Amino acid sequence: MHTKQLKWVYLLVLSLIWGSSFILIKKGLIGLNAFQLGSLRILFASLFLLLIGFKSLAKITQQQWKYIALTSVFGTFVPAYLFAIAETQIDSSITAILNSLTPLNTLVFGGLLFGITFRKAQIWGVFIGLLGSLLLVFTGAIAHPNQNYYYALLVLIASLCYALNVNLIKKYLPDLSSLSITTGNFLVLLLPATVVLFYSGFWDVVQNVKVQESMVYILILGVLGTGIANILFFKLIQMSSPVFATSVTYLIPIVAFFWGLLDHEMLTPIQFFGAFIILIGVYLSARK
Repeated sequence: MHTKQLKWVYLLVLSLIWGSSFILIKKGLIGLNAFQLGSLRILFASLFLLLIGFKSLAKITQQQWKYIALTSVFGTFVPAYLFAIAETQIDSSITAILNSLTPLNTLVFGGLLFGITFRKAQIWGVFIGLLGSLLLVFTGAIAHPNQNYYYALLVLIASLCYALNVNLIKKYLPDLSSLSITTGNFLVLLLPATVVLFYSGFWDVVQNVKVQESMVYILILGVLGTGIANILFFKLIQMSSPVFATSVTYLIPIVAFFWGLLDHEMLTPIQFFGAFIILIGVYLSARK
């Protein structure tokens, strides 16, 4: 299969995997707190990746390890906790929609820090996307007074982290295999995630049945939604562009929305409109 066709296959597979991740986080939070969930997600992914990709670490040069460390922090460590904390207060479908700002933020970082040029229409896309996210958040806060929509800021920060991550990979790690990058990332995160888990109170509740049920969801999330998905995503970044790769977030909200419906989540008509505005902004920002 040609690269042009293969990148669309990767995009579709990633949208299905990551679109399902938000409901897995929600289910995981039934028995775990946000720090336990984020740590277990990283640890499960780390063990899986070291099992299948340990030999690929030899391909990473001494110079590349600093970029591996940076991408591990921005691409996985910080977002893993921010998404979990955010979903303690806001719906999984809202989180997925706000995450769709990632291509827009990728464009901004690319222009400001990595010398990527962009057109006037893309600048308009940035402002339209921000307008849609504000509409989504404010109307959500009104429609769901029991939810704290200030936590939506955590999703936006995670989106900025993802945007910085893909630009770093495209610029500094274009020739390194996606398996090497991903395995290196999680090797770096193994110790800090273990420390966070140790101080999270996990060992005091691990015998609880709800905790063990939640761990099954996070095992799936760690192996499939983090380990395997990151390998595919880094490969997609290398075979396309940062903005195209992050355009997977166009499709993620659609998958997440249907999972949300099954779990009795519902958007208001104005929130649908806000989500639509965000996607218009992202579309404009991602056009060549």
